[in-house]
Amino acid sequence: MTTPTECQHSGDTPASESTAEPNTTPSQPSRRRFLQSAAAAATIGAAPHLRAQEQAPASTAPQSNPVVPPHAVTLTVNGRAYALQLEPRVTLLDALREYAGLMGTKKGCDRGQCGACTVLVDGRRINSCLTLAVMHEGENITTVEGLASNGTLSPVQAAFIEHDAFQCGYCTPGQLCSATALLGEFRNGTASTVTADVRARPAALTDDEIRERMSGNICRCGAYVNIVAAVRAAHEHA
Repeated sequence: MTTPTECQHSGDTPASESTAEPNTTPSQPSRRRFLQSAAAAATIGAAPHLRAQEQAPASTAPQSNPVVPPHAVTLTVNGRAYALQLEPRVTLLDALREYAGLMGTKKGCDRGQCGACTVLVDGRRINSCLTLAVMHEGENITTVEGLASNGTLSPVQAAFIEHDAFQCGYCTPGQLCSATALLGEFRNGTASTVTADVRARPAALTDDEIRERMSGNICRCGAYVNIVAAVRAAHEHA
């Protein structure tokens, strides 16, 4: 028979090996254990943020501006009355183009810098993109469509054609309206910043005077020399 001692050590390592000192070098952590630890740390770190998001009140939807109903506005343009229904914030430029159907006045920069939208209001030139249509009820508005009379071009229009004072033509309506007002201002004795003596009537409409008085109208094609020549010719033949 086998003694209990023999049964206990049957198949085990020899006694000499079992009594050896254990390996003191710590085993390296496995890759799976490392990933599990990293995931647990990330979850713990994100928990306060998730809790804060859950407790934060739901943001309210932005409120839209109330719709302003249109009002009846009558604009007198080129001698004709236009009865329009306009929201009070509609500019004169948009009223002319989108409501009255007068597409001659152009929208360039829409901020009063290029002059393409220039029209005449009671003979005074303004940028129609910078003013509201409701402000001009009862006034006489002239656009490029109203410069000609009975199918005959105005002196300014004829001079622009004769001197080839346009290329693409986009700025031309504003140029024509501005030049028309310029000639009226000069006849009335209005001085400019280049007038030698602003206390007296300008002596002559020189090229410098024309360039200064037309400086609010930009021609991106660069036809300025011809524009000055056209304005000078219209003044001489007026």
